[in-house]
Amino acid sequence: MPQDLTRRTLLGTGLALPALAALPARAQPRFPERPVTLICPFPPGGTTDVTMRVLAEAAGRRLGQNVVVDNRPGAANTLGAATVARARPDGYLLSQLPASAIRVQLLQRLPYDTLRDFTPVLGVTGYTYVCIAKKGRFPGGWRQVVAEARANPGKLSCGNTGANGTPHVTIAELCAKEGVQIEPVAFRGDGDSSQALLGGHIDLTAGGSGLGALVDGGQAEFLHVWTARRLTRWPQAPTLMDLGYGMAVTTPYGLVAPAGLDPAVLHTLHDAFAAAVQDPAHLAVLEKYDMPVEYKDSAAYAAFLRETVAREQALIERLGLRAG
Repeated sequence: MPQDLTRRTLLGTGLALPALAALPARAQPRFPERPVTLICPFPPGGTTDVTMRVLAEAAGRRLGQNVVVDNRPGAANTLGAATVARARPDGYLLSQLPASAIRVQLLQRLPYDTLRDFTPVLGVTGYTYVCIAKKGRFPGGWRQVVAEARANPGKLSCGNTGANGTPHVTIAELCAKEGVQIEPVAFRGDGDSSQALLGGHIDLTAGGSGLGALVDGGQAEFLHVWTARRLTRWPQAPTLMDLGYGMAVTTPYGLVAPAGLDPAVLHTLHDAFAAAVQDPAHLAVLEKYDMPVEYKDSAAYAAFLRETVAREQALIERLGLRAG
């Protein structure tokens, strides 16, 4: 019906417009009215847990409600994504979404689809990854690791934070480039792999830059770091670029809510967490762990997830990865 005819029809009734005007506005519930839960799919005390707790505290101050961090490690860091995918889209449950949760979902049947079951809230930061060995174990550095692996296939072992996580997959990619075999050993987090390394149960381990504390303490040495340029804090550590691999590996992560989230609630959550990303306390803890700010708004983070799914699918096919 043409717009002018619709208007004449309503005016002709003499009742329609006044009646519409008289309708009471439906009260919109304030959000949030209670604490918000943020799932961290990693164990307490690790790099992700520490940074997420600082971010949650800063966001809570802006929301006027606490943001409670709920640690749910295990299952290749997919428990947060699986839980959020089944939750009501009311804004009271969010999860950090690591790259491993995207990759594993492409490898096996899981109760969520990265591109269907989430509302992307924002991108936050990316990890700085390193690979270390116990001090004195490989005086020749990574080149010695490769030489030993070539001479003794499958004898060396490397810890990681879970099957098909970025540390596992990146070491697998390096081994594929060199034509060698290093056995992956999955742990619940960097803390557990560190203890195994120092105890001599594994030969090297890869994980977040928090492993650098062992280097600072004189217990371990860097084999390489995965940033594009050498780290200011550890300039002696060679990058993968320095070693001739032409690789820089970071896995930016963000926060997701269930699919179907009300746009107004999404706006509130985004703004609170976007401000929290820039909070001085959060910036300080990111600097402590050599993690860059990689903020993306909701739309940009959604586009990033689409690109990541395509890239991960290609990586899975190239390396022949299988469900862990």
